[in-house]
Amino acid sequence: MPKGAKREGVAASLPAENLCNVTALRKATRHVSQLYDAMLAPTGLRSTQRAILVHVARYGSPTMSELATALVLDRSALNHNLKPLEREGLLRIVADQDDRRSRRILLSKRGEAKLKQSAQAWQRAQERFETAYGARPSVSLRASLQQVASLVFTET
Repeated sequence: MPKGAKREGVAASLPAENLCNVTALRKATRHVSQLYDAMLAPTGLRSTQRAILVHVARYGSPTMSELATALVLDRSALNHNLKPLEREGLLRIVADQDDRRSRRILLSKRGEAKLKQSAQAWQRAQERFETAYGARPSVSLRASLQQVASLVFTET
């Protein structure tokens, strides 16, 4: 809106854009994701896909529920993101031996190789972000975002 212009009608009752937490978080996330996706593009991975592979590597063979919780995704969104990784042979989805109704995610040898291949590109993205934002503020930002991700929202 041009400086000095008056908001009218419904627009006048809406909060200013910079007051909306979800809008600010989503804009920042999209902006940073674009950086990481551009840096990872030569590896054939997107940042979301690499995050899944990293979590699977870190936790061994998580169940779908465990992985969805760790990534703060609902199971349908996780399933949607797993399909291309499974199709490309980067991971496998298998029945849990203890509970046949549950599925476990396993990183394949090809997935391990893809993670190693993408490590330098990810590191360059990290360095580019931290150069622009600052190393210390980046540490604080990750701590703040971790805190936000673990919030429990109660009704008021």
